Amino acid sequence: MKHVLVTGGAGFIGSNLVKALLAKDYKVTVIDNFDTFYPRQQKESNLSEFRGRAEFALIEGDIRQMADLEKAEGVDVIIHLAAKAGVRPSIKNPILYQDVNVSGTQNLLEFARTRGIKQFVFASSSSVYGVNENVPWHEEEKLLPISPYASTKLSGEMLGHVYSHLYGIRFLALRFFTVYGPGQRPDLAIHKFFKSILRNEAIPVYGDGSTSRDYTFVQDTVKGILAAVEYEETNFEIINLGNHKTVTLAELISAIEQTCNKSAIIDRQHEQPGDVPRTYANISKAQRLLGYNPSTELMEGLDAFYQWFKEKETVLL
Repeated sequence: MKHVLVTGGAGFIGSNLVKALLAKDYKVTVIDNFDTFYPRQQKESNLSEFRGRAEFALIEGDIRQMADLEKAEGVDVIIHLAAKAGVRPSIKNPILYQDVNVSGTQNLLEFARTRGIKQFVFASSSSVYGVNENVPWHEEEKLLPISPYASTKLSGEMLGHVYSHLYGIRFLALRFFTVYGPGQRPDLAIHKFFKSILRNEAIPVYGDGSTSRDYTFVQDTVKGILAAVEYEETNFEIINLGNHKTVTLAELISAIEQTCNKSAIIDRQHEQPGDVPRTYANISKAQRLLGYNPSTELMEGLDAFYQWFKEKETVLL
């Protein structure tokens, strides 16, 4: 039974991933510090179905503390999802983002090196591309990040290259593109929009609604991560995990209105610094190396989120 350490496993993508790993008979240890960026209550709910299972363990700890990492013994694979998240908050507190996202990644790579762990999957971000009109973005694009969060993700990729080169660690950096679905963080647009529309509250819309994103359903992202865990062909790769489709903000709001059968109250605001106008993934490399094939249409994914939201609404208050 392969033992996987998942950092940030109590979070949105992490808890969906843990469920999939356990279904495939992996042993899973989660390390999470239950950061107060959003309520602990939701993270506890995310983990509730795993607690008590013999093949699951939880370490409440900090990836920057080697003593916390060393509580995980016999690890074969690290999937590093933990990070200070969000573009706008990173502009307000760039030093903290550098500390957690870069120093934390360095610490995990040292843990991998000293323990002889040879498979390291890293959650990077489409934000590393910055403002780039050459869409869809492929992995060899020139990178010009425009937020501290984005720069920390690029730093993590380059640290991985160093450890792969020096110590033979297989490092796979997966650039996620606007992941959504059941369990989504409350600070992200789809979650915020559903909550506000259902409660007859105004939703903040930055700009004229023409910005667009490559929305990727969480189960499609998870399938890409699972394939990366088993990948053995090369020692260092950077791979987009997107949906290869773009949806404007105006189109997204309309789709959410259809899903919950209610109209949105729009609070139009100025565009925010650090936000990029468009994200759009070229996924040909993921298809070739990982057999990646995102198949969830937007309306299907939004309905899955809506059903989860209604089920968990008391937890999400």
